[in-house]
Amino acid sequence: MSAYKAATGSTELKDGYTNPVVPYTVSPEDAAGPFIETIPSDMMDKSKLPSLAYTSVLELLGERFHASPKLLQKLNPDARFAAGDVIRVPNVEPFLAPGPKPTAAPTDAARATAGAPAAATATPDATRGGAATTRTGSEGSGAVKPAAGDLTITVTDRTKTLEVKDASGAVVFHAPVTVGSKNDPLPVGEWKVNGVSRNPKFNYNPKLFWDADPTHAKASIPGGPNNPVGVTWIDLSKEHYGIHGTPEPGRIGYSESHGCIRLTNWDAMRLAAMVSPGTKVVLR
Repeated sequence: MSAYKAATGSTELKDGYTNPVVPYTVSPEDAAGPFIETIPSDMMDKSKLPSLAYTSVLELLGERFHASPKLLQKLNPDARFAAGDVIRVPNVEPFLAPGPKPTAAPTDAARATAGAPAAATATPDATRGGAATTRTGSEGSGAVKPAAGDLTITVTDRTKTLEVKDASGAVVFHAPVTVGSKNDPLPVGEWKVNGVSRNPKFNYNPKLFWDADPTHAKASIPGGPNNPVGVTWIDLSKEHYGIHGTPEPGRIGYSESHGCIRLTNWDAMRLAAMVSPGTKVVLR
């Protein structure tokens, strides 16, 4: 905003522009969680937890509004992030993680005052959880979904991006990704979407990971936003590979993976609502 003021001489946004931040009231449900005090790094320890939920209301609100907890604290230096606090949050489409019924997004009135469209009332289907290898049809948010052949997903290792184009070649979705590593390169080629699992459990098999602890056994890792694959698994026709979310959105585009394609949880959910079994996927 300081740069905008220096350029225009005013902090008032011109007609047609939306405010970058909007007010949001922390609800009792936000503050209540449930939360997990700490998330262990060891897979065997993760498997013993009831879920891999958020660790705090700050983490929950950060992911909901596509921001790091540090950014929210900077925007709200005096906030306790307790129920009833009115805080400033980025003016984005709120992300509502599947699982227990999420709390309301910023009110339509608040978003309208800021010049943004009213928040959608549809929420992701939280009843479709299952193993990460489950092959189910994807569920949309209520909008008409294109046929599988109408969309093509392209993941480019060089640019660390995922792009979706429709049948006319128009880009309808674009997002940063984390892809592969030296030990687990991106499986270049053409594949297809098998299906989608939301809020999945992660079937951990140490034999599939070159850097796994040799004392580990197979385990089922519970679902939640801090699950190793986040809140969405888009299963690909390449065995053991998928497009999925992440427990660490701030590292997308900067870290490495075990060959799969990682998106932020909010981008993974948006993509899952677009695809269908048979959607073409190009990895290059």
